[in-house]
Amino acid sequence: MNKPTKKFNTNAIREGIHMTEEGEHSEAMFLTSSFVFKTAKQAADRFQNVEKGNVYSRFTNPSVRTFEERLASLEGAEQCVATSSGMSAMLSCFMSLCQPGDHIVVSRSIFGTSVQLFNNILKRWGLNITYVDLKKDLEWKSAITDKTKFFFVETPSNPLTELCDISSLAAIAHESNIKLIVDNCFCTPALQKPLLLGADIIIHSATKYLDGQGRCLGGAVLGRKEDMANVYGFLRTAGPTLSAFNAWVFTKSLETLNIRMQAHSANAMLLAEWLEAQKKVKKVFYPGLESHPQFALAKTQQSLPGGVLSFEVNGGITEAWSLIDSTKLLSITANLGDVKTTITHPSTTTHSRLSDQERVEAGINDNLVRVAVGLEDIDDIIGDLNYLLK
Repeated sequence: MNKPTKKFNTNAIREGIHMTEEGEHSEAMFLTSSFVFKTAKQAADRFQNVEKGNVYSRFTNPSVRTFEERLASLEGAEQCVATSSGMSAMLSCFMSLCQPGDHIVVSRSIFGTSVQLFNNILKRWGLNITYVDLKKDLEWKSAITDKTKFFFVETPSNPLTELCDISSLAAIAHESNIKLIVDNCFCTPALQKPLLLGADIIIHSATKYLDGQGRCLGGAVLGRKEDMANVYGFLRTAGPTLSAFNAWVFTKSLETLNIRMQAHSANAMLLAEWLEAQKKVKKVFYPGLESHPQFALAKTQQSLPGGVLSFEVNGGITEAWSLIDSTKLLSITANLGDVKTTITHPSTTTHSRLSDQERVEAGINDNLVRVAVGLEDIDDIIGDLNYLLK
């Protein structure tokens, strides 16, 4: 854990700035594939890490560095390694820090593509995966073997907004010399600080709330320098690199992250309360509701409940699709974290590649709808769901 010297909003705006000789006020954008050296010796020293400095944008770029330094300051991490997407962040993390034969205990409540990464790719490289209930500490303890290297969780989870007690799970992990990796995509550091709660590594899909407007793909891995050195080494060689342009976009977006997350949470809370009062809605999943089984944990672990909620309609896939198709304002897309409200049907989109049994175990039913609440006027968002009133 690296304690920032300034407060959150100041770091979100000021951290990572390296003004050039031109004296620019806004952060410069370095759209270049390579960098020029003054001498042949300097080139040799840079390539051999004798002298610090830019070499090649696959692994050194000032625009990317600014984003990495800024996000690290917000999460309280010693170092951040930016990647080309959230999934490449996961791949870089596990490929760089694991060996064949290592064991990873994974929450059953994770993004569908993450399940595919574990089952269809990482298992082929000799990693052993065990899935457990996110909320049950005893299952995590029981899954530990002498080969277990990491615990991996999303909290809140996608799409059911289930939580784990990060401090409790970190303590369980550390008793057996295991490291806890937390996907902090739903909350961002504006609402939740996993490292402060005992986690060891954080993974982000910067594509979501860190961007906030659905423009660019990107990801990040954050943690201690000793771990990030391996992640950086993987990125330098394998090249799942964040582009300088996307890094610049994310850097500028971080300036408004805190205020956006507050607004997303406020709208989501109002929508969740409205949905809970509708007769055609069977159940609402949102950590800000007192009906959420982990409401008390959310109040202590997160500063706000976040902008994503899910709900089950009465009926099945026909009723869920009819609701989605009735919308005119909401965007039917599987992305989230946008200023535009998005709506999707998880069992046939984000979790469609899971087997029927895997979806049942994860609680992804055919009548489930996920909404990532944007920043439109809440009355217009609710009005677009008037199918539920018919």
